[in-house]
Amino acid sequence: MNLLWIDKEKHIVNLFRKGDPLAMNKLYMEYADYLTGVCARYISDEETLKDVLQESFIKIYTQIQRFEYRGKGSLKAWITRIAINEALGELQKDKHLFVPIQEPHIKDFPDEEPDTDGVDTDTLLSFIRQLPPGYRAVFNLFVVEEKSHKEIAEMLHIQPGTSASQFARARNMLAEMIQKYKHQKEDR
Repeated sequence: MNLLWIDKEKHIVNLFRKGDPLAMNKLYMEYADYLTGVCARYISDEETLKDVLQESFIKIYTQIQRFEYRGKGSLKAWITRIAINEALGELQKDKHLFVPIQEPHIKDFPDEEPDTDGVDTDTLLSFIRQLPPGYRAVFNLFVVEEKSHKEIAEMLHIQPGTSASQFARARNMLAEMIQKYKHQKEDR
């Protein structure tokens, strides 16, 4: 099955190299759902998400001739980077994105990951999408993309300390949402 995946990526890249009119359709059909999920980690508004996804595909289509296939997963990694950059670019239009939000009701939790036992993936993803945009962006870049706070700071044009504090606040908000969710499940 892995061989099929490698072949799919190479096949799509080769279609573009040959100028095949089906190349764009093939790429879209293969990656639209995946890239929608990537963008949804950063953008919560559905209309904005569609715009970011469309801009991502336009950038992919116009720059794919510069892409160099480097083995299994390289195409997917490349288009993922483009989608994340488009999403972050959209978020950065909000000048107040990284201004600390006053949340007196959010408790400080220990510096450990929230206990997600008993919380299904869809529920957890919906909690992440409820985070304020700056918190959500830093959380996803740190946890999902495994970027350091220094790398995040460079990507978002903020200080590393701002990245770290946004992550800590995001983690605390998530921990509180998870805790409330678990208590509600127990009360049922």
